[in-house]
Amino acid sequence: MFTLAAPATHQEEIKRSRFLAQAAPVDDEAAARAFIEQVSAADANHNCWAWRIGQAYRFSDDGEPSGTAGKPMLQAIDGQALDGVVVVVTRWFGGVLLGSGGLMRAYGGAAAKCLQGAEKRRIVLRHPLTVTVGFSDLARVKARLQNVEDLLVTAESFVDTGAVLDLGVPEGGLESLETLLTDLTSGRALIHRER
Repeated sequence: MFTLAAPATHQEEIKRSRFLAQAAPVDDEAAARAFIEQVSAADANHNCWAWRIGQAYRFSDDGEPSGTAGKPMLQAIDGQALDGVVVVVTRWFGGVLLGSGGLMRAYGGAAAKCLQGAEKRRIVLRHPLTVTVGFSDLARVKARLQNVEDLLVTAESFVDTGAVLDLGVPEGGLESLETLLTDLTSGRALIHRER
């Protein structure tokens, strides 16, 4: 699963209608709606949009025939395995009717080209894990944690006997990391999984 690293745009003309696709990463519905409002052009005939955030999604045909704009745009998002993304395709009508199939290709295609050209970053699902290690093990543990792919050290605090590390462990890596920490510290590390 991926999301966008930064906003992206794509513009094209299809049978004298101008299409402008704009996409951005978003964290929640409020951010998606704010982006839609921000980039919608008042002088355009249609500002169609779609967004997906986890299992939640919405789309709008904004006056185009039902199912010809928003849904193909959502399919463009899903077709590229994207999440946390909003796309707005603005159309300035050029006088030539495109028909239902033409509209679906135009809106879905503009959204897909915009997303294809965008810089993406991989989404890594992480589980929280808290580890307490003594001072004698701390340097060795921290050095080895740097080599664990996609692991995040989200906080580090010190106590009388050592340090408490709050970690974000990539999905599927909890057991192997717990084994690594236990082996590195000869069982001295206190490991606590968040529920």
